[in-house]
Amino acid sequence: MTTTALAALHRPDRYPRSSAYDPAWLLDLDMGPNPLWLLEDLVGDLELRPGMRVLDLGSGKGATSVFLAREFGVEVVAADWWIPAEEAAAVFEEARVGDRVTAVRAEAHTLPFEEGSFDAVVSVDAFEYFGTADSYLPYLVRFLRPGGQLGVATPALTREVRDLGFIPAHIKDVVGWEAIAWHTAEWWRFQWAVTELVDVTSARLQEDGWRDWLLWARAGVERRPSPSGGVDQAVVEMLEADEGEYLTFALVTARKSE
Repeated sequence: MTTTALAALHRPDRYPRSSAYDPAWLLDLDMGPNPLWLLEDLVGDLELRPGMRVLDLGSGKGATSVFLAREFGVEVVAADWWIPAEEAAAVFEEARVGDRVTAVRAEAHTLPFEEGSFDAVVSVDAFEYFGTADSYLPYLVRFLRPGGQLGVATPALTREVRDLGFIPAHIKDVVGWEAIAWHTAEWWRFQWAVTELVDVTSARLQEDGWRDWLLWARAGVERRPSPSGGVDQAVVEMLEADEGEYLTFALVTARKSE
């Protein structure tokens, strides 16, 4: 593979804001596919204004929190369970947003925040791990102010596993049971709307989401070469086999009811 895979992550025509960020820096912070592309697409369905207090839930090593602070002038609380707060804080300091982003180590079901303390909650490449339970949205919206916004970008299938009756083999071979939590946009719409706690403002599958994911995975193979190809190569092969039939991302936004 040539160096073109990394260069392919520079896409100012489709993702102008994300293209200002070094692809190598992003890959070194990798905890999920193309997080800035997903976030840039997602925020088109949100209304973020300078000074808002935003919870970046499942923030990983911090790329999405840096983006939120820099691009929108919001105050970010970056919460993640797997990454020590000190490690994330070092990323924020290096990116010169340490005065606008606070790192917190927190598990998604025991958030250490006051109720009604955020104007928005954003979650990229993480919600599928903790947010599918019927009880989770009612828990999470407690931390939003009335009228506060929620935005999620999460791996998705174009059809529900329940409707298919199986996990497609090329997906199951790589991610196993995890794909059960990769729901359609309409599944998310109903799951949120039925609570009557939020008004769903957008629920859509990302156009060519599988292709974006494939570009990211190919760059990962290039950035992290492995004799056997490793996880990155397995994901590349999964996405190439899929060709957009099942795999994409769901982008879902809502406002807390007044």
